[in-house]
Parts: sequence; structure tokens; C-alpha cells
Amino acid sequence: MNKSIAIRESLGDRLFLFLVYAFLAVVLIIVLYPLIYIVSSSFSSPRAVISGKVWLFPVEPSLAGYKAIFSNPQILTGYANSLFYTFFGVLINVSMTVMLAYPLSKSTFYGRGFIMLLLVITMMFSGGLIPYYLTVKSLGILDTRWAMLLPGALAVWQVIIARTFFQSTIPKELGEASELDGCSDFGFLWRIVLPLSKPILAVLVLMYAVGHWNAYFDALIFLKSQELFPLQIILRNILILNSIDASMMVDANQMAAMQGLRDLLKFSLIVVATLPVLALYPFVQKYFVQGIMIGSLKG
Repeated sequence: MNKSIAIRESLGDRLFLFLVYAFLAVVLIIVLYPLIYIVSSSFSSPRAVISGKVWLFPVEPSLAGYKAIFSNPQILTGYANSLFYTFFGVLINVSMTVMLAYPLSKSTFYGRGFIMLLLVITMMFSGGLIPYYLTVKSLGILDTRWAMLLPGALAVWQVIIARTFFQSTIPKELGEASELDGCSDFGFLWRIVLPLSKPILAVLVLMYAVGHWNAYFDALIFLKSQELFPLQIILRNILILNSIDASMMVDANQMAAMQGLRDLLKFSLIVVATLPVLALYPFVQKYFVQGIMIGSLKG
């Protein structure tokens, strides 16, 4: 009868393991504390925030910041715009990425090496901001929602990851068998390839969604109408420019000083702006690691 033999760790190994755990604990505290501070400050009163009383837990708990946020039509419009840009942007991005990556993964696709060369060149060289702006202007989509969706409709890095996933995961024999059964290329992609590609689709959705949700630079240079601004532009105006619209001052007379309200709005808006990404990640996390690892094995 075989018995497992426990290997005793040496004093040096235990000391090294203790130092590793201690280091990781310090890193965790450094990363986690600012997040806890922001959340605690968002649930504190304006007076507690401006006086610096908040350290770890909320002081004088209050929902004044969140009431001001959800009572402000500008912030609600920005939130709705960001949801719109993220949903339809991801839909366009993933569709175009799959439609380009899948043919490039086929060894029988003529000219795929030349196309990949052109794609890689665009990763290394850029025309710059002025040609980028002039291109969008020539398309006639300045100050429209399309300016937030079309210019970044395809990302080369994501195409490479998806192509590699298709190459290493979808067997050639599967495609040959589908052809014998009379299945078209599009039917094979829709009915077989996509259901087998949930990990890489989760990776693409998460990458593109985070990019769209956090995007503000394109809106800064392409959009002029405030009703089209995403949430990140409004957050930037509050955090950097310290600009607060008069409509944000709901019940301002009953609050502390205006500076306290401004700081409270900053923390509350940061929390509200990060919620969608935090809510999305648990649903795709189980596919994310698998997809990103498989997609990066071969180039």
C-alpha cells in the first residue's frame, strides 16, 4: 500500500514563502486602499470629505453625491451615451474582427500573408492626429455618433489573437467534414466555429467593451454637442477642469460648501462609472484566461 510521504520544507523555504506572502499582502493593500477610500468617500457627507475625516470607512454616511448624480440630466445623458457606444461599438468590433480573423486563419486563403503584413504595418506606423481628424471629417461623421463607432471599428491586435485562436483550436478536418455535408463557409462559421469560440469571443468583448467605456479622446476631438458626450468626458470635466453645471447643485443650500460637493461628486461619479465594467467581468472571467492564453500561443 502506497503512502504519501510529506516533504518537510526547510527553514529557508518557509522564510522565502513568508516573504512572498508578505510582499503580496503589501501590494494588495497598496492597490486596494485607494479603491476602498473612493467608495467610502462617495458614501460620506460633503463636510467629512472636505475636512479629510475619511480614511477607511464612511464618515457621516450620506447618499448626497449619488442623489446629485442621478438628478443631473447631463450625467444621465452621458451614462446613456456610454452604454450606447459600448454596446454597438462592441457589436461592430467583434463582428469585423471575426470576419477578418477567420479567413486569415485558413491556410487556403490566397494572399493572407500580404494582408497580415498590411495589418502589422498599421500597428507600427500611424499618419498622426491631423490626418486622422481629416479622414473622419471627409467621411462627414464629425459630431455624430458614428464618429465614436467607425474610426476604431477594428483593432489589429485583437485580429491577431482571434486568428491565432482559430488556427490552433478549429481543426481542418471539421471544415472538410462540413463541406462534404454541404455546409457553406458562412454556415460553418455561424453554426460551428462561433459556438466553439466562446473563450476568444469573451476576450474580444471584454477588451473592446473596456476600451469603449473608457474612451474619451475621440469624443474630445470629434464631438461638439454636449448631448453626444460620453460619461468619461463629463467625468473628465469634473475631475480635471473642476467644472460643475448649475443643474448639479440639487439642494445645494442644504449641503456643505461647494468644494465639498465637488469632491463628493468626483468620488461618487468614479464609483458609478466603474460599475458596468465590474459587473461585466465576472461573466466573462472564466473564458478570459483560456481565450487569451490560447490566442497568444502561436503567431
